[in-house]
Amino acid sequence: MSDSTATDYREMWTDLGLDVNKHDCLLEAVGGMYVDTYLSQTNRPDSMGYLDFVMSEVHGLRIKELDDFRKQGGKVVGTYCLYVPEEIVRAAGGWCIGLCAGAEWAYDKVEQVLPRNTCALIKSMMGFKLGSVCPYIESADLLVGETTCDGKKKAYELLGQMQPMHVMELPQMKRERDLALWRAEIVELMNRVESMTGSKVTVESMRASIQEVNDKRRALQRIAAARAADPSPISGKDALLATQVAFYDDVPRFTQSMNALADELEQRVADGVGVAPRGAKRVLITGTPMALPNWKLHDIIERSGAVVVGEEMCTGSRYYDKLVSETATTLDEMIDDIAEKYLDVNCACFTPNTGRIDDVTRMASDLGADGVIDYTLNFCGTYQIESTSVDKAVRDGGFPVMHVDTDYSTEDVGQLQTRVEAFLEMI
Repeated sequence: MSDSTATDYREMWTDLGLDVNKHDCLLEAVGGMYVDTYLSQTNRPDSMGYLDFVMSEVHGLRIKELDDFRKQGGKVVGTYCLYVPEEIVRAAGGWCIGLCAGAEWAYDKVEQVLPRNTCALIKSMMGFKLGSVCPYIESADLLVGETTCDGKKKAYELLGQMQPMHVMELPQMKRERDLALWRAEIVELMNRVESMTGSKVTVESMRASIQEVNDKRRALQRIAAARAADPSPISGKDALLATQVAFYDDVPRFTQSMNALADELEQRVADGVGVAPRGAKRVLITGTPMALPNWKLHDIIERSGAVVVGEEMCTGSRYYDKLVSETATTLDEMIDDIAEKYLDVNCACFTPNTGRIDDVTRMASDLGADGVIDYTLNFCGTYQIESTSVDKAVRDGGFPVMHVDTDYSTEDVGQLQTRVEAFLEMI
């Protein structure tokens, strides 16, 4: 991306159908949040400048890239969950972008079609659409959802009335017949995207897309591994931002920039340079995903003097910790490998979900965590119920644990600050 601070994107936003005045308000609010949350940090890695620039152009230059791609005949697929295989979209010649929203918007309109006591992520997703403020949604030629949650599943029916929608049936168990069903869903998605792009997936295009997306994951794995050091070379907020941006940035460019960041972090570890003093309390967060611009809990923890060293969540380790095998030689084998990799993600929608419990305790140990915070969005029943199992496993593993139920508002910041400070003092 080049410097484009003087570029006026309002005509492009208008052409996409955004409510430009309200969109200006959104950008102003998110920009202010970013300055307060991120640019107020000290001793940040220099390579974070790339992500700072990406965020300064969050609805600008990247949207123009999507717009230019579409004007050249390209197709953009918007996804609401990491279960949707990016490799499939890229192999068929499309671009894949993440869409979930992480802020309250247009809830007055949302509550005309959804119950008030709906999960914040779903309400935000619908609010960004109904409020006409998300250029990523409007840039998508196809939306792809998944049945990880009953609330999302029904909300997708409403979204499907507004623009083209494809929903993948994700099985809720991991038996052989469930894997077969999931593989069939991936093939159906591939057929849908091929039909839209007019480009057939080949062995060569699939191999290239698997390599590209795996390389992105490898870069994020390097960043995650560096966080095991004491002192931590990067704040939890900055590491979270890297994963959040991974969902919608250009893949090769993002990978190159994150490898540069990883190089810097590894050097900082070797030099003993950290963002918090050696011995600062170290926290692992587990739970529901934190979509942009949801940085609330990380900010509270790190303003309290601790450092977040890992995220066992979909905007964390579940996104990058497993790779698609690169040994297959036929298209069928590659599809098999993609199906196996994605079904191996440990979302709370699965029963049983012992893999997630194992991941939490392993990460807490590997990252030298002093305590674990189990984070759940209000009205997210699967994660709220699974908190009981997480709590027991974490305590059995010898780690203190605190459970947080919250949403995207700032109303409970003071209460959360008090609770987090007490938890950190206890550990």
